[in-house]
Order: sequence, then C-alpha cells, then structure tokens
Amino acid sequence: MVNVKFSTSEGKFVGVECTGHCDYVAEGEDIVCAALSSVIQTAVLGLMSVVGINVGYETDADTGYLKAILPKSLSKSDAHDADVILRTAYLGVSDLHETFSDYISLEVE
Repeated sequence: MVNVKFSTSEGKFVGVECTGHCDYVAEGEDIVCAALSSVIQTAVLGLMSVVGINVGYETDADTGYLKAILPKSLSKSDAHDADVILRTAYLGVSDLHETFSDYISLEVE
C-alpha cells in the first residue's frame, strides 16, 4: 500500500509525502501506481518548473518514497500558486483513493 500524506499550514497545502508501493498488480504493469505517481510528480514539476519554487525534494525508488516540502518563506503569490497546485494534486489522489482504497491510504495533516 502507498501512504500519501499532504501537509498543511494555516489552511494552505505546503507539502506531500508518499511511502510504499501500490502492489495492485505486478511491477511495471501497475496502473494504480502509475496514475498516483503521475499526479504527484506532475505537481512537483509544476511547483519547481512553472512556479519556480526551490522545493525540498527527496526520493527513494526502492522504498517508493517521495517527499516534497515547500520552503518556509515564499512570496504571497508563490504561496498561492503552490497551494493551488498541491490542492489539485490532493483532489487527484483523493479520486484515486476513492476507487483504490485497498492500495492507497490518504491523510491531510
């Protein structure tokens, strides 16, 4: 199972952390993992490449670990844009979680 945790501060989304593997089907054919990875990785790319935020970013493919945390000091505009991107990613993951809750756990803290 993949555990997905979105972090918030003062009502704004400020990060996401994923651990584990979906194990829906065999590695390389796992459409649930592919969908989840696409949502999260696209959000991180948006934060870094579109908004231009230097995101604290860690990954470990072996353990299925990904963590992306926003820096503490962002302009009001960048904080807004980052919140929109992460909130949209949350909606995508939430939709996947509804259908595949045996393979994805989701929390917001």
